[in-house]
Amino acid sequence: MNRSELILLGITAIWGFTFPAMKASLDYLPPILFLAYRFGIASLLMLIIFRSRVFKRETLKEGFVLGLTLFFGHGFQIVGLKYTTASNSAFITSLYVVFTPFIAYFILGDRLRGRDVLSLIVALTGLYLISRASLNFNYGDLLTVLSALSFAFQIVLVQKFGEQDYLSLAFWQILWNFVFSSAFALTFEPLVIPRDPMPWMGILYTAIFATVVAFTLQVKYQRDTKAHRAALIYSAEPIFGHIAAFLTIGEILSPKGYLGAALIMASIWNEVRKES
Repeated sequence: MNRSELILLGITAIWGFTFPAMKASLDYLPPILFLAYRFGIASLLMLIIFRSRVFKRETLKEGFVLGLTLFFGHGFQIVGLKYTTASNSAFITSLYVVFTPFIAYFILGDRLRGRDVLSLIVALTGLYLISRASLNFNYGDLLTVLSALSFAFQIVLVQKFGEQDYLSLAFWQILWNFVFSSAFALTFEPLVIPRDPMPWMGILYTAIFATVVAFTLQVKYQRDTKAHRAALIYSAEPIFGHIAAFLTIGEILSPKGYLGAALIMASIWNEVRKES
């Protein structure tokens, strides 16, 4: 790994620890309102830190598109977390690694290989097992699959817009995510202002570290590697997520769940071999 890829790996560790943080916060807040708080604080922090540097009209359109993909990605993910475990959410979210080559094929014209198809088949088998080996998929797991698809689009589009100013692009995608989340939450969810410090810890962690720090560094450094290779680096996220869930809220998987998780990771590492 080069320096940029090591930074992306650090971002991945930060994202992994968001799963138990969000899961615990859902005991106090509606899911999309949580996102509104998270991305509202993140947008404000970026304005305070970077000021006029983030206001560039030429990235407004691209930021809108990225913000939309992030809204769907985080929205499906956090609503899914209400109905599944933090560990399941982490492993299923990582399917974006397997989905990315297919999205890149349509958007960037990247070549598809037989290995990509094999990875998808193995990953879907893992999904079947981690969702309790039933064709009646857990509702939360199904929403998380949609989240993974949305994140795959976001990764490829970051690559497509990589020549744009990274600070402005990061700000606009965060701000638009806040706008979409706020509009949804105010329309469909009750307005709650938490009094307990627990949800605020989750909000501040995800706002500062998993959003401002992580997204800014992602947009800056992902341009130094390929879209699918960046996705592969991010594939360590479910491992960090499961470790975090075990350490903080004591989650463990069933034997079939661990087998499913292993197959998902195998499919991801099958993609890693493309660059070896």
